[in-house]
Amino acid sequence: MSNKKQKSIDLLNRAIGDELSAINQYMYFHFHCDDQGFDMLGALFKKTAIEEMRHVETIADRILFLKGDIIMEPSQKVHYTSDIREMLNFAVGEEESAIAMYNDFANQSATNLDSVTKRLFEDIVIDEERHFDQFDTEIDNLERFGEQYLALQSIERSKTRSAMP
Repeated sequence: MSNKKQKSIDLLNRAIGDELSAINQYMYFHFHCDDQGFDMLGALFKKTAIEEMRHVETIADRILFLKGDIIMEPSQKVHYTSDIREMLNFAVGEEESAIAMYNDFANQSATNLDSVTKRLFEDIVIDEERHFDQFDTEIDNLERFGEQYLALQSIERSKTRSAMP
């Protein structure tokens, strides 16, 4: 295997580790949001985790195409909190880091003359920027409307559940 292919495989496996960490983190946040009655935020975290799963699948396909092996180890442990503000701030920070990492990986892939892997990383940046924007918007909503913003989500859940037979 060429050194340039191995460099791409190494970058791709680093990406797998970060994506697996994001999946675990966002599912953990999803569980706590649901438990606290914040269905809309819970759904956002769950949807984001599923999108990160798709990233893992795409990255794994590329690794296999390059004849590498997929390393399925999260890069970091779950950040444990049930505080909504802390969850959102953590998610924004993680997405900012992911954007920087994937831009760097795209540039490194270009240096390795691997335009397909470069494109894969650039496509993931688009998703990560959207995730950042979604979480940042939720932080803005919390700052603008305060705890009432969360209370409205809880009320919506109560209305939905009380309407069930």
